[in-house]
Amino acid sequence: MSFMTRFTLAAWAASLPMIAAAQFSLAPLPYATDALEPHIDKTTMEIHHGRHHAAYVNNLNAQAANVPELGKLSLEAMQAQMSKFNTAVRNNGGGHYNHTLFWQLMAPAAQRGKPSAALEDAIRTAFGGMDDMKKRFDQAALSRFGSGWAWLIVTPDKKLAITSTANQDNPLMDLPGIERGTPVLALDVWEHAYYLKYQNKRAEYTTNWWQVVNWDEASKRYEAAMK
Repeated sequence: MSFMTRFTLAAWAASLPMIAAAQFSLAPLPYATDALEPHIDKTTMEIHHGRHHAAYVNNLNAQAANVPELGKLSLEAMQAQMSKFNTAVRNNGGGHYNHTLFWQLMAPAAQRGKPSAALEDAIRTAFGGMDDMKKRFDQAALSRFGSGWAWLIVTPDKKLAITSTANQDNPLMDLPGIERGTPVLALDVWEHAYYLKYQNKRAEYTTNWWQVVNWDEASKRYEAAMK
């Protein structure tokens, strides 16, 4: 290649607009896609993480290219300022945060642990006991019309509460109609989270989900929220 050709190519490349690096990325699952069998099947995990969650990340990066402020915020900090942003950021930023949390709040059998003494005591105080908490949580999941999430949260006054949100909203968002708090548990009740295995049986899915809850992670999140 001649000097002139190399020079011309270099000049052409320098003239191209700069392409910003992606601000947000899709982390690998913290376990194998079949690690939650038989309660959540491998195919669902592959599609849910590799397609649905990936789409939220890609769409959020597309928004970040036009909204420079997003690149200055952590994913969690973004949720608390969501009222500043458009619907696409709300949907995709929420989707990325919610799913990142969801994967971490589940685990294979050997890694699930059990609720810490502090979390158990708080559940007993707030709901009367673990069984009563699960019933109320399941009801929040089942009564959410259409797509959304069920949550166990620590409220701003340091109490446990159960709530639900539509679509990809979450309790960190500073938006009307959302009960604010720090998530301890999160359950995805969009149909893509369970339809391949459970079809329209959301109640069966929510019941079986308790078998894969990562209580060690939930306990850490509770204790951090109480500080």
